[in-house]
Amino acid sequence: MQQPMRMPGHWFDELAAGGGSVETVRFLVAGERARRLVLLRELLSRLEERPALLGPADLGAIWRAVERAEARRPDCVEELLLSPQVGSWLAHTLRRLHGTAAGSPLWVDAGHLAAVALVAAVRAGTAAELVVPAREGAVALPTLGLARLPGTPLLGFQPVHARVREGELLLVPAGRGTGATALTVRPLTAPPSALWWPTHRLPVRPGGPEVALDDTDPYRDLGHPIPPQRLTPCELGSWQQLFAAAVALLDPAPRSGGTGPGTLRPEEIGRIVPWPGRLRHGPVAGLSASTADAFGSMVVARPPDGAALAETMVHEFQHSKLGALLHLFAMLDDDREEEHYAPWRPDPRHLPGLLHGAYAFVGVAGFWRDRIGDRAADPLDLAPFRFALRRLQTRAVLRTLATRAALTGPGRRLVAGLTRTVDGWLREPVDGRAVARARAAAAGHRVEWRLRNLRCADEERAGLGAALRTGAPPPPVGQPLLVPASERTHWQDVRGALYLRPDSALDVIVADTGPGVASVAAPDAVPVTVARRVRAATAPVRADVLLVRGEAAAAREAYRERWSEAPGDPHPLAGWLLAHTALHPGHRRLLARPERFAATVAGEGPEVWEHAAHRLAAPRPPA
Repeated sequence: MQQPMRMPGHWFDELAAGGGSVETVRFLVAGERARRLVLLRELLSRLEERPALLGPADLGAIWRAVERAEARRPDCVEELLLSPQVGSWLAHTLRRLHGTAAGSPLWVDAGHLAAVALVAAVRAGTAAELVVPAREGAVALPTLGLARLPGTPLLGFQPVHARVREGELLLVPAGRGTGATALTVRPLTAPPSALWWPTHRLPVRPGGPEVALDDTDPYRDLGHPIPPQRLTPCELGSWQQLFAAAVALLDPAPRSGGTGPGTLRPEEIGRIVPWPGRLRHGPVAGLSASTADAFGSMVVARPPDGAALAETMVHEFQHSKLGALLHLFAMLDDDREEEHYAPWRPDPRHLPGLLHGAYAFVGVAGFWRDRIGDRAADPLDLAPFRFALRRLQTRAVLRTLATRAALTGPGRRLVAGLTRTVDGWLREPVDGRAVARARAAAAGHRVEWRLRNLRCADEERAGLGAALRTGAPPPPVGQPLLVPASERTHWQDVRGALYLRPDSALDVIVADTGPGVASVAAPDAVPVTVARRVRAATAPVRADVLLVRGEAAAAREAYRERWSEAPGDPHPLAGWLLAHTALHPGHRRLLARPERFAATVAGEGPEVWEHAAHRLAAPRPPA
C-alpha cells in the first residue's frame, strides 16, 4: 500500500512565499503523478464495467501494450503519464463519463486511451496492435504529433488499425471502399510532411531539455476538444525567437536566489499552446490561460516580445504550482459567488479566482522586481512601474482574502506567506515617479470597475438624488449591489495602459472622429501593447492622455465633453472623478465609493458634477 505523501513544512513555506526550489517543485510533480494514477484507475474501472464505451477498441489489448512498454522503459511511460497532453485528456474524459462535459462521440474520447498506449509502445520500442480513433482523417499521438491518413474523409470519426514494430507505426483505416490508404511513419525520427505533423519542440538550451509547442493535440485547449491549427513557418519562427529571448531573461535572478517569487526554470514547463483562436472583443495579444489538469501547460496568445512571453510563463506556472498545491491541500471554501474586485480583470471574481490571481501576480511582481535596473532585460526602464503596480494590486486582493474568505489552516498559512512577501516589497524603495503612476493606474482601474459593476440600492439612490436637489445631507453609505451581468459591457483599461509610458502619451496624436469613436496614431516609441489597447478602445482617448500628462483641469473638461457625446458611459465619469480629485485632493473620498457619485448625478448633465462633488465630499456633521 502506498504511503501517504507528506510535504515538509519548509517546502510549503517556500510556495507560500510565492517561490519554490527545484526540490519543492519536484514534490508537486510527485503529487500530480499520484493524482494521475488515481484518475487513471477510475477511468479503467469504468471502462471495465462498460467495455462498449471504447467502441471497437479492446481494453485488454490496450493495457497489455502499456505493461510491455513500462517493463522495457518505465521512464518513458512515466514521462507520458505526467505529460500535459495525457492530463488534459484524462480529466476531460472523466468529465464526459460523469456527464459534466461535452465533446466528440464518447468512444472517441475514451478510445484515445489506445493512442496513449500506442505512444508508450513507440517511445519504449515495444510492439503493439491496437484500434485508435481518427478525427477528421487524422490520428493524434499525444506528445508526438498528428498522423494524417491519405484519402480518409476529412469529416467525422473513424476507427483505425495501428501496428507498432521497432519504432515504426503502420496505420490502416478500418473498413473498405473509403478510398483511404495506409500510412507508415517513424514518429520519433520522421521529418515534417503533409502526412506527418510532429509536435514542435522549443529547446531550453542546446542539447538539453525542450518544451513542446503544441498546435495539434485535440485536448490542448481548456474546454472541449478542438481540431489542429498548424502554425505557418513564419509563425513557428516567431515563437522560436520569442522563446529563446524569454529563456535568456529567465536565468535565476540574483536578488531572489533563483528560487523566490518570479523565478522560473524554463525546463519545468511542459507545453506552450499557441492561442487557438480569437476572442469576441479585440485582439488576443497578452492573453493566456492554464488548467490544473495539465501541470506545466499554458495556452498563450503570441506576445510582442520575449519579456512579455517570460512574464506570461511565470504567471501561468504560478497557476500550475497553486493548482498542484490545491490538489494536496484544501485552502478555502469553494465559494463561487462572483462579487469581489480583482484589479487585473474587468468583471467581479469569486474567492478561489482571487486566490489564483494573487498567487500568479506575486510571481509577476517578483519577475519585474528582479529586473529593475537591468537595462539589458528592461531597456525602456518599465520594471519599476510594473513592480510597483502589481505589488499594490496584489496586496489589496490578499486583504480581501484575509477578511472575506473562509480559509483553512493551510489557506491561512498560504495567504499569510504571500502577505509577508508583498509587505516586504512595499517597504522597498522604488522610483517615486513610477510609484505615483502605479497608484494612479490602480485607482483608475478600481474607480471604473466600481462604476461598471456596482450600483447603490434604490433607497440610497433616491436619497442621494434628493440631497443634490434640496441641499439635505446625503444618506448614509449602504451596501452596494452588483450590476446584473446582462447589463455589463466589456471594457479595457486603456487609461491604465497609458501610465506605463507617460512620455509616450505626450506624443500620442488623437483625432476624434465622432461619438463613440477615437482613432490614434501612436509613434514607434509607444509599446505595442499600449498602442493596440488604445486603437481598440472606444473611450475618450484625448481626455485620458491629458490626465496621464498631468493636465487635470483640461482633462476634466474633456471628460465633460465626452459625456455630452456619449451620456451614460462610465469611462468619462470615472475619468472626471480622477481629474477632479487630482485638483481637489480633499475630495479623494469620492474615489472610495464612486457609485454614490454616479447615483447622485443620475439624470443630470455634467454641469452639476462639480457642485455634486463638493456636496458629496463635504464632511458629515457630527450626529
